[in-house]
Amino acid sequence: MRLEISGIKQGYGKKVIIEDISMTAGSGEVVTILGPNGSGKSTLIKTICNIMEPKEGTISIDGVNIDQMDRREFAKIVGYVPQTGMVFGQSSVYDSVLIGRRPYVEWSYSKEDINIAAEAMIKMKVDDLYDRQVSELSGGQFQRVTLARTLAQSPAFYIFDEPTSSLDLRNQLDTLRIMRAMVKEKGVCMIMAMHDLNLALRFSDKVMVLKDRRVYAFGSAHEVITEKMIRDVYKVDSMIIDGPEGRYIYALDEDAVRTPSGDKDDKEEDAKGT
Repeated sequence: MRLEISGIKQGYGKKVIIEDISMTAGSGEVVTILGPNGSGKSTLIKTICNIMEPKEGTISIDGVNIDQMDRREFAKIVGYVPQTGMVFGQSSVYDSVLIGRRPYVEWSYSKEDINIAAEAMIKMKVDDLYDRQVSELSGGQFQRVTLARTLAQSPAFYIFDEPTSSLDLRNQLDTLRIMRAMVKEKGVCMIMAMHDLNLALRFSDKVMVLKDRRVYAFGSAHEVITEKMIRDVYKVDSMIIDGPEGRYIYALDEDAVRTPSGDKDDKEEDAKGT
């Protein structure tokens, strides 16, 4: 399936947050939206998920405008995870994940629904918490439960707003590995807004960068995430280094040495002493 965003303008009241935003995302792709705080990442995510109606422009899936889609059918195609997650009253982890199957339910949950929810809990490593109340969970545990609920929803497009913000380093990597593997195996699409440039560089196929309400760049992760982009958009000098496990970004403080090892300063000191 293919999602197309064309000429989107969005804001709150008279205040424009983003404008002239266009991009495409399709089956088998991980697309990451980057940009500084306040650049409009969450606003764009909410617009893609039909939570906010665009002031201008269109969003379509396989040529059909999302405004024309039945809400239940839309929920089968698009799964949304906000930054703060969604709590459905006083419910257990199991019940919260099973709610992800609601778009498919006619009268009651089927055995297939129950199996899919169980598989989602196992995949996100929350099956041992199945009888816990979601109100008792830590922030990281709750975020993994929210992700499991979206996995149980089985959409064609997973739309995540900061999916790893409450997770520790191990769970960040585990979650993104799981999600990327699922994207490739099942031919679905994941669109996520995030801040971590290194995670974006490692796990994304495409990247869109927002700056000054508009698209600064959109393309492959390695083409878009450059030292120039980081300087222009984030006002930070950096070095992109090719390591044994792939590329990573080394951010520099204004007064920092220009190489991670400090070799440059050492050589300068040696030169002064000779």
